[in-house]
Amino acid sequence: MSKENLQHLRQLVAQQAARMMAEDGISDFAYAKKKAGRQLGAIDNSVLPSNAEIEHELKLYSSLFLSDEQPENLRELRKNALFTMQLLDRFNPHLTGSVLDGTAGLLSETHIHLFADSIKDVEMFLLNQKIPFDVNEKSYRVLNDGKRDKKGDFRKTVPVFTLETVAGLIKLSVFEVDDIRVATKRSADGSNAERLNTEGVKSLLAEAKSV
Repeated sequence: MSKENLQHLRQLVAQQAARMMAEDGISDFAYAKKKAGRQLGAIDNSVLPSNAEIEHELKLYSSLFLSDEQPENLRELRKNALFTMQLLDRFNPHLTGSVLDGTAGLLSETHIHLFADSIKDVEMFLLNQKIPFDVNEKSYRVLNDGKRDKKGDFRKTVPVFTLETVAGLIKLSVFEVDDIRVATKRSADGSNAERLNTEGVKSLLAEAKSV
């Protein structure tokens, strides 16, 4: 296959992965690109696009095909995130991910970081509030903290509570209290992920409403 054809295939995989992330609620770049690659016959990892390339196509897809639906959907996701953050105020909640940066698709998960003395504190709170949840773990790339993986990146694994709401899934990652000073990394490009507290999300919604 020529260099031009390989580049074209790479772009097609990025576009297909972006479509799945925008419409099917897939939030994992690696999963999206591998699934898109299988669908298009791109098995070799060297053909698969970077996360940054997929994010670029995701923004284009949203602006081209979801321009009517995406802004209102994003607002509803942010409003639902704010409600959840207010409920969990004692755990210093911070919104992060695609719902914060504006790239969230129609079925995107909402990611909120909590900072607690103990996972049991969060678990007991949810149980007392009679909020159903599932528990899992998530590994984050972080800055100069945690354990190094095979690539030399620092990693920190934390418990995650998943809540099912009318607006979609909400993922609550529970960090230690002092981890508020530790930056997590964006999957797309490795830059520091933005976090916004409850007051910040309120301001974000107010700004969007005034536009």
